Amino acid sequence: MDRLKGQVAIVTGAGQGIGRGIALVLAREGAAVSLPSRTYSRVESVAEEITSAGGTALPIACDVSDFDQLKSAIDRTAEELGAPTILVNNAQGGASGGVPVSLEDTTVEMLHSVLDGGLIPTFNAMKLCLPYMKETGGTIVNMASSTGVDGDPGFSAYGSNKEAIRGLTKHAAREWGKYDITVNVLCPAALTENISEYVEQHPRWYEAIVKKVPLGRLGDSAVDIAPVVVSLATDLRYVTGATLMVDGGRTMLR
Repeated sequence: MDRLKGQVAIVTGAGQGIGRGIALVLAREGAAVSLPSRTYSRVESVAEEITSAGGTALPIACDVSDFDQLKSAIDRTAEELGAPTILVNNAQGGASGGVPVSLEDTTVEMLHSVLDGGLIPTFNAMKLCLPYMKETGGTIVNMASSTGVDGDPGFSAYGSNKEAIRGLTKHAAREWGKYDITVNVLCPAALTENISEYVEQHPRWYEAIVKKVPLGRLGDSAVDIAPVVVSLATDLRYVTGATLMVDGGRTMLR
């Protein structure tokens, strides 16, 4: 349970869903975990879960789309927990898209909204952590989506943002490998709180999705998604620039 002992992880948007699951597992494996989030009460609760189990956590009120707040959160992490060695860019602000909108009806404002809440904070967090990771090496995990990989109709803004994150990841992997920094992308599929609520209202939608998953279910954030992050920071140090489809086989890259 101490595979990450001595490491410091930053997990953005860890107040719920996949971010929460990742944060809990990283802490369980021994990492000190920083939890920047726009909704402080949620990450405060996650931090209490971690500390009550004997781990170390630092909840921070932070809107990742605000550069000054993000810089302050990362600097505070370094001051209170130590230099970050793991960065998980999980937070996604802006209009990430519950209701499909055709490309024809998508506005530039919609596009800016998701880029400002996804690509730009991911870029900024990576740049802000770089000076620390240059000294120690590190693991950066960015979140993309099968929506972008597959080009799902109705989600052009969201999918384009996620594909831009995949592009950024590949450039960083090539340029920062010399510092022993790995940079990879996860495209996860998990049954989070928000999706569970949607499933209750639209059970046929869930049935249609699951039919496309060879393993026959959506994943669990802590059981299925988080261990991949742990492995990237430990056993899989020779993997970089990769897109890992952690979705039960729903999307298979060619």
